[in-house]
Amino acid sequence: MTGRIPEEKINEIRQSVDIVDVISDYVQLKKQGRNYFGLCPFHGESTPSFSVSPDKQIFHCFGCGAGGNAYTFLMDIDGISFQESVVKLAGKTGHELTVDISPAETTASKAEEKMIEAHELLSKFYHHLLVNTKEGQDALEYLLERGFTRESIDKFQIGWSLPSWEFTVNFLTKRGFTPNLMADAGLLVKKESEEQYFDRFRGRIMFPIHDQRGKTIAFSGRAMNGEEPKYLNSPETVIFNKSSVLYNFHNARPVIRRKSQAILFEGFADVISADRAGVENGIASMGTSLTAKHLQMLKRVTDSIVICYDGDKAGLEAAFRAAKMLNEEQFNLRIAMIPEKLDPDDYIKKYNAEKFQNDVIGASLTFMAFKLIYFRQGKNLNDEGDRLQYIEEVLKEISALQNHIERDYYLRQLADEFSLSLQALQQQQKQVYFSNRKSDKKEHNKPDYVQHVQPKAETKLFPAYHTAERRLIAHMMKNPDICFKVQDLLGGSSFNLDEHQAIITYLFGYYEEGNEADSSGFIQFLPDSRLRRVVSEIGMMSISDECSEQELIDYVNQVLKHQKMLTIKEKQTAQKEAERQKDYNKAAMIAMEIVRLRKSL
Repeated sequence: MTGRIPEEKINEIRQSVDIVDVISDYVQLKKQGRNYFGLCPFHGESTPSFSVSPDKQIFHCFGCGAGGNAYTFLMDIDGISFQESVVKLAGKTGHELTVDISPAETTASKAEEKMIEAHELLSKFYHHLLVNTKEGQDALEYLLERGFTRESIDKFQIGWSLPSWEFTVNFLTKRGFTPNLMADAGLLVKKESEEQYFDRFRGRIMFPIHDQRGKTIAFSGRAMNGEEPKYLNSPETVIFNKSSVLYNFHNARPVIRRKSQAILFEGFADVISADRAGVENGIASMGTSLTAKHLQMLKRVTDSIVICYDGDKAGLEAAFRAAKMLNEEQFNLRIAMIPEKLDPDDYIKKYNAEKFQNDVIGASLTFMAFKLIYFRQGKNLNDEGDRLQYIEEVLKEISALQNHIERDYYLRQLADEFSLSLQALQQQQKQVYFSNRKSDKKEHNKPDYVQHVQPKAETKLFPAYHTAERRLIAHMMKNPDICFKVQDLLGGSSFNLDEHQAIITYLFGYYEEGNEADSSGFIQFLPDSRLRRVVSEIGMMSISDECSEQELIDYVNQVLKHQKMLTIKEKQTAQKEAERQKDYNKAAMIAMEIVRLRKSL
C-alpha cells in the first residue's frame, strides 16, 4: 500500500470488531466456558484444538501453534498483507478507510488481479446479454422453459456468450487486457504457431464460477442445440483450481452456518435447481471428486453433510466414494436417495419443491442404512451365493460401527429381512469383529470430541523455569505495574529462553509508549510472527486475576535458580578438569564456589 494507515485508526478498527465474529466467517465455533473452540483452518484435524478468546480478542491453535489477533487471522487465512487485512476489517465495521494498494505490497500478483477483473467484467456482460438483449432472447426463453426463474438467473448471474469467434477478444483488448494473459486466464484460445486468438466460449449459456470471496474465476458454458461438448469448462489456471473450489460456497456459507448443515450435489445445475426449491445450502465440487481441500473448507463451516447425488448406478457409486471420505473425516453424514434413477433437477420438475425437501432431503439415510442399499447392487438376493455374500459384506460394515445400539439395530434388521437367527448373526458378527480387531484398534480407541474440546496450554510438560517464565509473561501482559515489578526483581538478569526474553523486551517497550494492557494490541505491536504465536498461546493460559508479590518472587526465583544451576554445572565441569590436571588448589576453590551457589538456591 502506498499510504501508511495511522496507528490510531488501526487500533480503533481492531477494538471495534469482535474476533469471534471475524473467525466465525471461516470456522465453525462452539462456546465452551469463556472461550470458543473449533477445528483449526490452518491444518487438518478431526478434533478441535483451535481456541478463540473473546475477552482477550486473540486466537490460538494448540495443535499447529497458529495464533494472533483478528488482523493476523485474516492475513493467514486469506493470504493477504497486513494493510489489506485492515482494509477488510474496516469494511466489516463500517469505518471509512481509503488506502491505495500497490502491486509490490499485495500478495496477489498484478496478472492474477487482471485475470479476476476480466472474469468479473465478462460475467456482468454475459448476464446483461442474456436478460437485456435480443441476442440473448432465445437462450433466456430456453432457460425459462427448463424451469429456471428470473430470480435464480439473477442470483447465479447466468449469462450468454455471443456465437462469435472474436467478440471476447475485441471486448477485452479494447479495455486494456492483453490477449496472451487472457489466454492464460482461460478466456481466449491461441492458435498454434500463430499470434492469433479466438474466444473460448461461443454461443453458450454461461455459468460463472466463484471463489470463496465471491469473485468470478472461471466459467462453465452449456450448449443449447445439442452441440458437443454439452458443457465446456474453463481450464485450470493460476486463479482456478478445481480441487479447491466448491460451486456456490460463497452464497451458501451463511445458510450452512445458520442450518448447521451443507447439502452436497454432483453438479452446479443441481445446486441451482435445489436453490429454486428452497434448498439454499447446496454446494457442488467442480467436475471432480472431493479433495482434502474441499473437506477442509467444509470443516470450517459445518460438521454435518447430506449427500444428494443422482439416483442411477453412477450416482450411487459416486455417493459411496464421497461418503467414505466424509465419514473418515468424522462428519455427521447422511445420504439423500432419489428414486426412479432421477437427478435432483428432474425430480423437482416431476414432483415439486416441497416433496424434494421432505421426501428426499428430509428422509435422508444414515451411512449404514445407505450401505445396506449400496451392497445390493448387482446381486440377486434370491440366489443363495449372492445372498450370503451380501450378508457377509453387511456384517463387516456392522462390525465397524462404534455404537453398540446401532450394531444391534442393524443386526435385527438383517435377521428379520432374511429370516435368520439373531443369535447366529450376533455370533458371526463377533467373529468378524475380532478378526479385524487389530486393524480397527486405532479407530476404536480414538478419543471423543469432549476429551479434546478444551485443550489447555498448561497440559504441556515444561521445566519449572519455563513454566515460571510463561506465567510471568501472562501476568505482565495483564498489568503494566507487574511488568515493571518483575523487571526490578530480575535485577539485570534475563529470562532463560531467548524468545521469552524477546517478548518481555518488546512488552517493556509497548508499555513505555503509553499503551494499556491488551493482549490483542500487544500481538499487533510484535514484529515477528513466531513471537506472536508464542504470545497467543501464553495469552490463552488460565491465570488468576490477582497476583501477590510472593507469587511473583517465587516465579522469578525459579528463573534465577535455573541460571544458577547452569552455572553450577559449568563449575562442576571446570572442577573435574582441574582435578584431571592435578591442580588440586584450583579444584578446591571451585568446590567452595559450588557450595556457595548451592546454598543460595
